Amino acid sequence: MPHLTVDYSAPLTGTFDSRALGRDLHRITEKAVGAQVAGCKTVLRPIQDGVIADGDEDVDMVHVDVAIHAGRTREAKAELAAGVLASLKERLAARPGRRLHLSAHVSELDPATYVSHKLQASA
Repeated sequence: MPHLTVDYSAPLTGTFDSRALGRDLHRITEKAVGAQVAGCKTVLRPIQDGVIADGDEDVDMVHVDVAIHAGRTREAKAELAAGVLASLKERLAARPGRRLHLSAHVSELDPATYVSHKLQASA
């Protein structure tokens, strides 16, 4: 925990270092809300089909959703969202002749409904 999901337009595949972005997002999450990097999990998903804005084909997007345990201050969550957006702006660029929309959202997981379990293979 936290769980980060990076959805991005499929044509952006290969235009940025996704693993470096994931590591950067983990460090930002640690700094902003005190989460441990060792607990961060990031999934990067290319968007194969979607509609952006009015449906024009000249727009790409990247959206990061960060799900954290409840209890952080509004200021800490805002710092996290701003840090994620800054990282996206640093690591991604609009492709020639195209626009790029970047966004981030921080949500809280309800402790009453979030469950997890870790398995370890036996030797």
